[in-house]
Amino acid sequence: MLRQTDRTLATRLLRWQRKHGRHDLPWQQQRTPYRIWVSEIMLQQTQVASVIPYYARFTARFPNIDTLAAASLDEVLHLWSGLGYYARARNLQRTAHIIRDDFNDVFPREFEKLASLPGIGRSTAAAILALAYGERHAILDGNVKRVLARVHAVKGWPGESRIAKKLWALAEKHTPLKHVAVYTQAIMDLGATVCTRAQPRCQVCPLAADCIAHRHGHEMRYPTPRSRKHLPVRRTRMLLINCKGRILLERRPPAGIWGGLWGFPELPADRGVAEWCRAHLHLRPQAQSVWPVLRHTFSHFHLDMQPLQLEVSEPAGIEDNAGRVWYDLEAPPRIGLAAPVKKLLGQLQLSGRKTAA
Repeated sequence: MLRQTDRTLATRLLRWQRKHGRHDLPWQQQRTPYRIWVSEIMLQQTQVASVIPYYARFTARFPNIDTLAAASLDEVLHLWSGLGYYARARNLQRTAHIIRDDFNDVFPREFEKLASLPGIGRSTAAAILALAYGERHAILDGNVKRVLARVHAVKGWPGESRIAKKLWALAEKHTPLKHVAVYTQAIMDLGATVCTRAQPRCQVCPLAADCIAHRHGHEMRYPTPRSRKHLPVRRTRMLLINCKGRILLERRPPAGIWGGLWGFPELPADRGVAEWCRAHLHLRPQAQSVWPVLRHTFSHFHLDMQPLQLEVSEPAGIEDNAGRVWYDLEAPPRIGLAAPVKKLLGQLQLSGRKTAA
């Protein structure tokens, strides 16, 4: 038998959502499965404020499955550049191909089929079906995990399978039979705007009276954070090869960090700059300058990048192709760039303009 709080949690959230929830987010204006899917993928591990401009540009260029499936991966990654977690963008296009080719441009309504598509999974599939069609499916994104962990004082890191199973059971129990779309938006909004990770606004929370964490003043103990591990440091040297205002970029392998994006050639630790450039690129650098180390942190390691700017007078037969491109700083192509690469290209462009002036 459910406790009183379990019977009324959804009711209170529905009431709160209608008065205090978010109703003007871009993806709420057209609640199609496609637009909800794009927004949910973008919102994975990314704040709403960061997502909104990317969502606007992405859906303007790719308003439906067909346009996304027909686009080049370079253009998809270009519009994703700076948003991070680029596997999300690659999976978006893979799923677009599948929906176009196997489902006649229509998102499958069967939960298992939808959840099995690249990059979707259980919670995102539930969000699509709940928000687009009002079907009863429980979601468990990061915001929902935090709300449920605090209300029920669920100890343990949510990434652990035993804890995730407990949170999924609570999510299923609280999801109402009616008004599922409103409830789904409500619990996401509550976690995003009230039951926040830092400085939760418990004084205006509709669930505060029954929240065990709040009752004991232990809000910041839940959910239990992942145990901190010492992140190892990896190092690489990136060659910023400049030929008359054009910078040599190479496409990265499809798997691994920044998969499928374009980046600078990387110099092995045991090789000299001039010797490696001659052997592998047939280029003869005429000048070299060392830039400050740039650190980029991933979930499992720090990457320290040592940029080395090289000047060459001729491209030595290197032409634009599927694996290499000369990036024109003044007329940049629409290709996918990782945030550190984009930053360094911006610095090169700025220094070039200062030199010209």
